[in-house]
Amino acid sequence: MASAMKLYAKKDYLDAKTQFRIITLSYGGSTIADKAQYELAECHFFLKEYILAASEFERLMKVFPNSEFMDDSKYKLGLCYYKLSPKYALDQEYTTKAIKEFREFLEDYESSPLVPEVENKLEEAKDKLAQKVYAAADQYRKMGYYDAAIVYFNIIMERHYDSKFAAPAQYWLGECYFHAAKFSEARESFELYIARYPRHELISKAKSRMEKIPREQEKYLKASAKVHTKQDAAQPRCTITGAVSEIRSVRRHF
Repeated sequence: MASAMKLYAKKDYLDAKTQFRIITLSYGGSTIADKAQYELAECHFFLKEYILAASEFERLMKVFPNSEFMDDSKYKLGLCYYKLSPKYALDQEYTTKAIKEFREFLEDYESSPLVPEVENKLEEAKDKLAQKVYAAADQYRKMGYYDAAIVYFNIIMERHYDSKFAAPAQYWLGECYFHAAKFSEARESFELYIARYPRHELISKAKSRMEKIPREQEKYLKASAKVHTKQDAAQPRCTITGAVSEIRSVRRHF
C-alpha cells in the first residue's frame, strides 16, 4: 500500500492505479481494501478516465457500504458525470445523472463538509438543462413561432423554475403571448413575472408592456370584427382566403 501511495503522491497515477488494483484483488477482505478501491477510482479520475472512475466509485459503494469513503465516493461519482456532461446544446444524459447523484448526496450526507461544493455543482448542472430548453424557446421566439416558444418557456417554468433562466423565461413567455394576440395570458404572465422577480433587469419592459395590453387588445378585436363583417358580406362562392390573409396581417402587427 505504501508504494502505491508514494506513486499517487508523485501524481504517477498510471502506475499507482496498477498497484491499487493489485491490492483490491489480493486483499479484498482487509482493512485497507476500501481505501485502495477509493484511490484506484481517484487515479482514473485524475487521468480523466471519468467513465472508469465512475465505475470504481460505484463499486466501492456497493462492496464497502460502511466505508469512511462513502460520502467522498458519492460526490465523486456525481462529479464524474458532471465532467462527462457536454455543452448544453448536446445530449444531456450525463448531466441528468450528475443531478441525480448530487441530489442523493445532499439527502444522505446533509452534514458533510462537501455540501456547499455539491450544491454549487448541482445548481450548475440544473442550469445547463434549463439552458438547453431556453435556447430552443428563444430560437422559436426570434423566428416568430410564438406557439412553439410558449410550449418551451412553459417547460422551463414547470421543470426548471429554480434555475437562473426562470426569470427571463417568464418575461418572454408574456411577450410571446402578447405577439400571439393572447392578451389575457400575456397579462397573467407579466403579472407573475413582476410579482416573482421585482428586481430583474426586464422589469421596466414588463410594466410598459402591461400598460399597452388594453389598447392593443381593443385594436385587435376591432380588426377581427372588421374581418368577420367582410366575410359575412361576401358571396357564398367566395373563399375565405382574403379574410385569413387579413387576420394574419393583424397578427403580424402585434
